[in-house]
Amino acid sequence: MDSSPFKSTKWYRSDSTNFIPDRSRPGLTTTAIGAIDLQGAGGNWATVGGRSRGGRRVRRQREKRKGKSVGLRIGTLNVGTMTGKGRELADVMERRQVDILCVQETRWKGSKARSIGAGFKLFYYGVDSKRNGVGVVLKEEFVRNVLEVKRVSDRVMSLKLEIEGVMLNVVSGYAPQVGCELEEKERFWSELDEVMESIPTGERVVIGVDFNGHVGEGNTGDEEVMGKFGVKERNLEGQMVVDFAKRMDMGVVNTYFQKREEHRVTYKSGGRRTQVDYILCR
Repeated sequence: MDSSPFKSTKWYRSDSTNFIPDRSRPGLTTTAIGAIDLQGAGGNWATVGGRSRGGRRVRRQREKRKGKSVGLRIGTLNVGTMTGKGRELADVMERRQVDILCVQETRWKGSKARSIGAGFKLFYYGVDSKRNGVGVVLKEEFVRNVLEVKRVSDRVMSLKLEIEGVMLNVVSGYAPQVGCELEEKERFWSELDEVMESIPTGERVVIGVDFNGHVGEGNTGDEEVMGKFGVKERNLEGQMVVDFAKRMDMGVVNTYFQKREEHRVTYKSGGRRTQVDYILCR
């Protein structure tokens, strides 16, 4: 029996090319990519989740329904810093046909929106040029669809878009590292909860977050929100991700697909290989 929260559609996997080095080297870091299919007014909306790493991506295919359909590819990426990487990021998005990208650790101070080239615009927020900062990059054609931008903190922000009559909320987040103070961690989760609770039930949500936690392999007892294809063992921070998914009725989509571990890893530094970046949706 399929225990995935995405029961109404089929999933498929296809290949593409790898483009991201690990974090111990210059350049961008490993990304998670998913796709969603929006069905316009008079039709239904189907969530599609996926994971991309090492030249592999996965997608769920919507059954044919009435109404205009718009397919989107959405990703999440810890950029380390946006300084000097704007055009590189835009080129990667163009090459990989990514429409919307959640970015973390931008390290840009301010509350603005700016073009980064190749037809992409970054909405960002940060309070310190040396740490944190989050953003959402949109393909220019979707900028006019933005109804609301919520810059909650330098760890959480969201955009609300209306596309073909469907309300889509995109949330970007950057969780505190394991060694951070408990108060800082609690503040992050409180902010994320508040954003989610402000979104009407009928609207769609995609979250791209560097959770700095591992949900781990296996899904016994958690089948309703995740698959069994994580990386290594779950830690406390990973359990918080799973608990959050249950609270918000979301699925951790990049745990549903069986791939070699090297294709599930999103953080590499020296000999350390982990999965900390996740896409959740409902």
